[in-house]
Amino acid sequence: MTPQQLSATIVDCLTALVDRGELALSDGVPGEVRVERPRQQGHGDYATNIAMQLAKSAGANPRAIGELLAAELQQAAGISDVEVAGPGFVNITVEADAQGKVAADIVAAGAAYGRTETLAGQHINVEFISANPTGPLHLGHTRWAVLGDAIGRVLAAAGAEVTREFYINDRGVQMNHFADSVIAAATGQPTPENGYAGGYIEDLAAAVAEASPGIFDLPEDERRVAVREQAYALQLREQQDQLAGFHTHFDVWFSELSLHESGSVPDTLAHLKELGHVYDEDGALWMRTTDFGDDKDRVLIKSDGELTYFASDTAYYLDKRRRGFDHCIYLLGADHHGYVGRLRAMAACVGDDPDQTLNVMIGQLVKILRDGAELKLSKRAGTIVTLHELAEEIGVDALRYSLARYPADSPLTLDVAEITKASNDNPVYYVQYAHARTCRMRENASDLGMTLPEGDAFDPSLLSHERDGQLLRALAEFPRVVASAAELREPHRIARYLEDTASVFNKWYDTKECRMLPQGDEPVTPTNEARLLLVAAIQTVLAGGLDLLGVTAPERM
Repeated sequence: MTPQQLSATIVDCLTALVDRGELALSDGVPGEVRVERPRQQGHGDYATNIAMQLAKSAGANPRAIGELLAAELQQAAGISDVEVAGPGFVNITVEADAQGKVAADIVAAGAAYGRTETLAGQHINVEFISANPTGPLHLGHTRWAVLGDAIGRVLAAAGAEVTREFYINDRGVQMNHFADSVIAAATGQPTPENGYAGGYIEDLAAAVAEASPGIFDLPEDERRVAVREQAYALQLREQQDQLAGFHTHFDVWFSELSLHESGSVPDTLAHLKELGHVYDEDGALWMRTTDFGDDKDRVLIKSDGELTYFASDTAYYLDKRRRGFDHCIYLLGADHHGYVGRLRAMAACVGDDPDQTLNVMIGQLVKILRDGAELKLSKRAGTIVTLHELAEEIGVDALRYSLARYPADSPLTLDVAEITKASNDNPVYYVQYAHARTCRMRENASDLGMTLPEGDAFDPSLLSHERDGQLLRALAEFPRVVASAAELREPHRIARYLEDTASVFNKWYDTKECRMLPQGDEPVTPTNEARLLLVAAIQTVLAGGLDLLGVTAPERM
């Protein structure tokens, strides 16, 4: 019995009590009841505090409500015992038969296990990284490459329709500085003021020359345009290749320049004027964002006629909404705290409720230590530590998992030696090794001619040991954890769940009474095969959880 199934059973019991007039609820019967695993052994398989939550609505003592509910639950299928503790906690023990069925349900569902419909019908845009196409992706982008992708994965697993989007900052003076830097490297000139330096610029100049022979001999104005376009295309392709190798997928690569070429920005400004949230002052055009909590109004068009980045940001947000996205998630760096208020005010100015349509997440900085020293980066100084270099040195799995297992808003320091060592002290190794162990166990079982029991051949009541129950309850939690990670945009919950579940599995594995394989010349029994099904369920959950983080589930280690 999963927590979701037990929740539905409790709702049915409350409904029956209300229908018989034994319980009156002014707010009605809740549609869902939260159940959790008790922290202490001996308090049943699951617990709920619903009796205390309903006390006000019922106008009754919570313990009395708990007693009513306990008596009703005692008659429900799959429940072996119910007790009321303290002020009204209801502790529930399920029958081994009902608990053991979880393993069969997981194996039958396969990779779909853990997926829910909690966010079904929602169209969500997740924008992350959004780097300038003027250099390689570096450590500063790596955390968002992991978290943005993982957030997209858990949202999709919760039933949402998700589009992961990269906003290409391909408009503005930095693109000319980029082109001038490549030209300087190709022609032996010093890096121009405000230009980009470093070995990658020299490599890019060589690649441009190879792709377009004679390009650096063009007239000056023509050359800048041609080099800018060629270098931009090559650098963008490198970013895309790096992200693909890092297991980070984007559905849309959106060009900022296209907003302006399509006329979207002028249309946006006209729309804002119609709504009455812009005004002219000192020769500039302003958006009155202070009407919606911003600390100051924002300039859309400067006094010299130049459009601001905020004008592009506003047009881009409206473009997303017009493409049918109900909710827009922005993942921004630690230096963008000021953007939260202005983006929320901007959404309000265009007529939206930012609480419903906008979520701006701010990520904190990541430090990587090697031999006790921090790896430094600076795109302009040419001493960047690229995403590609980090992935090569640390490994894609180790780097992704290590970045995914912490909340986005927590500063993070990772030591190369710690996150790459093959030790149970290393969380990614611990979880991946647990998965590899399940694969080896199934191979050993196959060598003995054991097969997964199907239909009536599987007796779920055979999984009756205390360790069996602990593991089954842990596996049954997976859908709830996925739904919670999606709702809160916190994929680190998946990582912590995997570590806890791997720990429960290892304790089960070390329990002699829970051996899956027969010993010596013992024949294969239905209990052995029932536990083989349990191992297959563990394998399914570990692989599914790792996939939500974009981490592989190795069969051997």
